[in-house]
Amino acid sequence: MSNPLLEVITANRAGARVALPSICSAQPDVILASALLAAEKNATLLLEATSNQVNQDGGYTGMKPADFVSYVKGICATAGLPEDSLILGGDHLGPQAWRSMPADRAMAKAKELMKAYVQAGFTKIHLDCSEGCAGEDAQVGDELSASRAAELAAVCEQFASDPTRLNYIVGTEVPPPGGAREEGEAHGIEPTPPARASRTLQMHFEKFDELGLHAAKARICGLVVQPGVEFSPFHIDHLPADDGKALRAALDPFTNVVFEAHSTDYQLDNAFPRLANMGFAILKVGPALTFAYRQAIYALDQMLDWLEEDKRTAPKISKILETEMLSEPKYWRSHYQGSDQELRLLRHFSYADRIRYYWPQEKVQDALKALFAALQTHKIPETLLLQLFASQIVERARALQSHGFGIEKALVLAEIQQALDPYFFERVETPQLEEAL
Repeated sequence: MSNPLLEVITANRAGARVALPSICSAQPDVILASALLAAEKNATLLLEATSNQVNQDGGYTGMKPADFVSYVKGICATAGLPEDSLILGGDHLGPQAWRSMPADRAMAKAKELMKAYVQAGFTKIHLDCSEGCAGEDAQVGDELSASRAAELAAVCEQFASDPTRLNYIVGTEVPPPGGAREEGEAHGIEPTPPARASRTLQMHFEKFDELGLHAAKARICGLVVQPGVEFSPFHIDHLPADDGKALRAALDPFTNVVFEAHSTDYQLDNAFPRLANMGFAILKVGPALTFAYRQAIYALDQMLDWLEEDKRTAPKISKILETEMLSEPKYWRSHYQGSDQELRLLRHFSYADRIRYYWPQEKVQDALKALFAALQTHKIPETLLLQLFASQIVERARALQSHGFGIEKALVLAEIQQALDPYFFERVETPQLEEAL
């Protein structure tokens, strides 16, 4: 059976300008839009869940790994994406969700997590033990992190129905799950020094060997490093102009290993092929897609205002969300700082997009249903569509209507696809790096 992830990795290491986007979101319209786009392009879809979102205790989505697999496969079937075009990944799998516990208890929970993920059918496994547990430093060093990662890999090897299908991503230099860096941090992200990347990768190989995981060691195919991209609530750190040759050279001693880039959200379109040329064959994106979802929903909410004015009975989405975020601030409070007005803007319009945690709330879902039901009673003028959505979004939405979606749903999906589309850049077999700069 073919392995699309390894095919991309092998091609990238052979010099092709190719990379696979990794969609990190549990939002159903994000998954549907992504699956529809992948099916349209006859491309592989890599979807990932984090250990905070989905775990053996339910995570903040309420889904266990097997639940998430069924959920995703159902959406992909609706989109017409063949099951063999779907790769399921686990992101930041390790003790993070339980790091308030002592290390032995947190690692015991992490081992349960790994068992649940591989038994459910996840095959791309990001082993992330970089954050310390109770009584430890916030970030632990390579040796301890790699030792714990090897322990977790042993669990995966034991419980996967077919361990040969597993692919491991390692690396300690990763952003925290689910969040951008704080706004107060100095702008400018330093790329990972090549020597550090080599040392981290070598340490993981050594720790796998110490546990006798020789076959599993050969399944390490990715290293998370920092190319210099990140975002904070109101700021984007764009990919530096450096060609990245020195960092890519750190991969030379290691066969069939590529880099994985996190927090590639909101980058300029030309950043993605450049990252591929730098050896980043896996490009993670998540908040930018739910940001696009929120943009579309808020535009539809304005549309209903124009259509109904004082006759409107459907509640305002933004007001419902504001009430929910104020009544339950745990998902944004520690991420945002500022005056009351600045916090209000951050809650709704931040690049960190912490609002994404509130869409599943019952009152929000009820308001969304009311919004769509109200819009479906109107014939919406093209000129109003073009007032609230870019022309390319309207054009894409018209094409999506061929799948049976109403214009309201199609506009939401189109907005998400517009944000994701640059990740599916044209593959070039023998790139000249200078052409992509």
